[in-house]
Amino acid sequence: MHTINEKYITNYKKIIRLGTPIVIGQLGNIILGFIDTIMVGHYSAEALSASGFVNNIFNLGIIALLGFSYGATPVIGAHFGRKDNENVGASFKDSIFANTIAGAIVFAIYTLLLLNLHNMGQPEELLPLMRPYFFILLLTLPLTTIFNTFKQFTDTVAATKIAMWVIMTGNIINILLNYLFIYGIWIFPELGLTGAGIATLIARVAMIALFVLLIKRESRFKNYSKGFHERRIEKREIKDLCKIGTPLALQMGMETASFSLASLLMGWLGATELAAFQVMCITGSLCFLVYYGIGAAASIRISHHYGRGEWENIRITATAAFHIIMLVAAILSIAIALSQNHLAMLFTTDKSIQTMFAALLIPMLAYQVSDGIQINYANALRGIAVTKPLIRYAFIAYISISLPVSYLFGFTLKMGAIGVALGLPFGLTAAALLYYTRFRKEIKRHTVHKITK
Repeated sequence: MHTINEKYITNYKKIIRLGTPIVIGQLGNIILGFIDTIMVGHYSAEALSASGFVNNIFNLGIIALLGFSYGATPVIGAHFGRKDNENVGASFKDSIFANTIAGAIVFAIYTLLLLNLHNMGQPEELLPLMRPYFFILLLTLPLTTIFNTFKQFTDTVAATKIAMWVIMTGNIINILLNYLFIYGIWIFPELGLTGAGIATLIARVAMIALFVLLIKRESRFKNYSKGFHERRIEKREIKDLCKIGTPLALQMGMETASFSLASLLMGWLGATELAAFQVMCITGSLCFLVYYGIGAAASIRISHHYGRGEWENIRITATAAFHIIMLVAAILSIAIALSQNHLAMLFTTDKSIQTMFAALLIPMLAYQVSDGIQINYANALRGIAVTKPLIRYAFIAYISISLPVSYLFGFTLKMGAIGVALGLPFGLTAAALLYYTRFRKEIKRHTVHKITK
């Protein structure tokens, strides 16, 4: 018992040490989202509503690309765990190729969405604001793909501080340019929501350049240069990366779809509901990304154990991460509940949006525990390269449960915005149960197999 407790304590420390830079980077993104929304919201209520819809639609593609890039974790992590430096470099090269293909596909899909923006049932008065902002964010998709590839590589080889510094620097650039371009400060034109998009585009270019510079300067990455420069792109490994990454993209995409399509339903109700839902999503993503930073750190450690076949350590690592996430979920939920009035006033002075946001906090706080659990065990399954079942589970949870419940409560039962938001806790709870059950099954199967051998 004492030995088990020591193992948990060791894992708490290692997950926190590895995950803290990831969480700080994630928080940097959230702070940027907060400030973006505040600046746009104070510019005009119409800009806030338009940005809310476009951002939620783009989140689907961005999260799907992020999920695909996560396919590199068990591949690179297994090589790293075995100290196979040449294959680490070769796998990084392969992941760049695979992620570029995925990015091109998503870019094509979003181009079609831009051409059909007028057919999505959104308020007519918001379309002139939505179109240019949508186009600029479309241009950032290839940059997002490159950034994801670099981040997964550096995180997986336990250099998580690099991405943290890149994200923080990029966010500072973005915030400064937001201020200049949205409001037309100094020599810059007043571009409103379009200015926010331009700021994002420039900041992401700067982040890619900084990533390349830091990797070249860090001596530790020279260990992987031989495999990266001398090995050819392996079709078999590209296939493996796609085999692992595609289910993750679909799983995370369907989860995000439950939010993005809820945003679509909110737009049917009106601009006030859409704006309040945007503020709710920004607030909820604070919790989500903190949980995900912890889950990602656990997944990295699990991938290293997976490369060495250490299944008991895999179980302990996942359980330790679960303990940390549940503690964080409790703290964040209490903090948000106590500060709800101040949060609303940060984003907008519109009283109707503030009132609606306060009501939407109830379903948001209701799904925090389930969200933490599903994040933890989805990442644990990713670490052991068990990703194909996640497609089926995500479809059940987010498409078959969350969306129909949102429509049922919101429109059939005429509960409005609160009813639409209530579909989210149902979907996330179903996902949590399915992912946890599958992880336990995998642990039991490999443990029994090892004992039998």
